[in-house]
Amino acid sequence: MPTHTPPRSGTVLALQGGGAHGAFTWGALDLLLEAGLGFDAIAGVSSGAMIAAMAVQGMVNGGRQGARETVSMLWTKVMEGNLFGNIPVTPLDWMWDTTKALSQDFAWTGLTQALRLFDPAQLNPMGQNPLEPLLRELLDVPALRSPGAARLYVGATDVESGESVVFSNKQVGISELLASACIPMMFPAVEIKGRHYWDGGYSCNPPLAPVLTPRPERLILIRAQPRRRQGVPSSTADIVHRLHEIAFQAPLSAELSMLPRQVKLLDICADEALARHPLSSKLNTDRPFLEQLFAAGRKAAAAALQAA
Repeated sequence: MPTHTPPRSGTVLALQGGGAHGAFTWGALDLLLEAGLGFDAIAGVSSGAMIAAMAVQGMVNGGRQGARETVSMLWTKVMEGNLFGNIPVTPLDWMWDTTKALSQDFAWTGLTQALRLFDPAQLNPMGQNPLEPLLRELLDVPALRSPGAARLYVGATDVESGESVVFSNKQVGISELLASACIPMMFPAVEIKGRHYWDGGYSCNPPLAPVLTPRPERLILIRAQPRRRQGVPSSTADIVHRLHEIAFQAPLSAELSMLPRQVKLLDICADEALARHPLSSKLNTDRPFLEQLFAAGRKAAAAALQAA
């Protein structure tokens, strides 16, 4: 297996989770790699964890271009499989102006009612996760554990303790990535060595401490959640959406408040690209929507680099 050992760059990368909104992260990372940036370490949660794993194994097998191709392959498979096509969404879900997406409110209301009335085991009796066969096809575990691989950190939430658990290169496999992306109302908790895990976004989004030791020169953060959203939500769907965004930002905000002054932060903001999308859009894997987010991610990364 060809192994590319990237030179130390003094730069580390942190990738937020956000379901299908991770296509924004895909675009931003694609631009950074195209611009020639390398990374000593990558931390990710949920879709950000899967992108991180693909990027690490891609760099091992083919350098920066290999990372671009491997991450693109992941999202191409997601689009081709329409992984969450069974979730009731409509084309209006991915329109920019959500105030006009009246049918989306009905679709999301139906989904939330089902989640209240039925247990995950009733809604998904086989415990199937559409991401599992995708990871079985694409994940190259030996590459992640190669001596030349960039450091990889995948965050998940321990269900019983509520604490963040971080898996590194030698631990990351299919189960760890599924744990990091486990939405508790839709999928059963992922069991690993007797412990059960949910989505890492509840406790770390993403975990920064591992990539900050040893201290890097620069941290690049790619967000997949908007920090700010104009207006006060009134519908149940919009209220739930904003509560999720606030809750998922809290762990990251706490870690950023303790960021050493010596570490330069390049914060690639997702507000412009994502703040007008409804909650159900995180399950929208239609090609036009994901390609739209990919382009927005590239644009945001280019702007951030230019302003740095």
